[in-house]
Amino acid sequence: MSVLVLADIAATGVALATRQAVRAAQHWGLPVDLLVLGSTEAAAHAQIAGVRRVLHADAPRFAQPQAEDVARLLNSLAGDYTVILAAHGSLARNALPRVAALHDVGMISEAVALLGPNSYQRPIYAGNLLATVDNRPGLQILTVRASRFEAAAQGGQAECVAITAPAADGRSRVTGQKTAGGERPELGSARVVVSGGRSLGSAERFHACLAPLADRLGAAIGATRAAVDSGYAPNEWQVGQTGTVVAPDLYIAVGLSGALQHTAGIKDSRVIVAINQDPEAPIMQLADYSLVADLFDAVPELVRHLHTEATA
Repeated sequence: MSVLVLADIAATGVALATRQAVRAAQHWGLPVDLLVLGSTEAAAHAQIAGVRRVLHADAPRFAQPQAEDVARLLNSLAGDYTVILAAHGSLARNALPRVAALHDVGMISEAVALLGPNSYQRPIYAGNLLATVDNRPGLQILTVRASRFEAAAQGGQAECVAITAPAADGRSRVTGQKTAGGERPELGSARVVVSGGRSLGSAERFHACLAPLADRLGAAIGATRAAVDSGYAPNEWQVGQTGTVVAPDLYIAVGLSGALQHTAGIKDSRVIVAINQDPEAPIMQLADYSLVADLFDAVPELVRHLHTEATA
């Protein structure tokens, strides 16, 4: 038997989360196959070290894959695998529970540590506790928090195999797609993230304050749940346990207090910088560097310094 990894969908190339999921899949010591969808370049994924085969399902519907269709495809392949695994992205966390239901097995969501063949750790209570979960022996279906695993190296020479997907489910269809981040890096894999909270005051001030800093750093923009609920930023920008979990090299928290569900989603960031007027805010205790200042003074000043450094 072997392990099947559902590749994360990236606009171009191989997503970092896919390489991290492949590394997690190597935990079982079994051959690892990788499933890629649509026009995704199979040959690029074949270069991930540790992958035995790349299964490529190309059909027009996989250009914007629906969970129902992906679940059907995974279900058709499940008989050959001991483990079906993916990074905890929006498609995987929607499709894999459907596969688990079809096989009447448990589904482990967002594992952060793999302890045995069917034993895992996953966060609960907004990330404040880690639960150890023993799943029933047999088919294991899970998503992993990709940032907790090192990325598999490049240099592999996996076999590429074209496969035929089952017929489309047909009960849902995509009527449009909008990329909230525009030309910015994808939030979940960005190396730098600039996030804002409700203290920015309005949607206009949120964007006017954070966009120049994000532009200067080539960063993705994130937001707290409160900022999203207030209409300052779209849902896709929400960072935290109930939004997108991020693990950038640099996370800049601007005017946010540090609610538990938010800090649970940024704990794996390499360096956290907080700018807040309140020195007692929880985010200031979590941050590696904290600046007690008015964000409307500090952020433009930081942008000016970055511009000066860039043009010096």
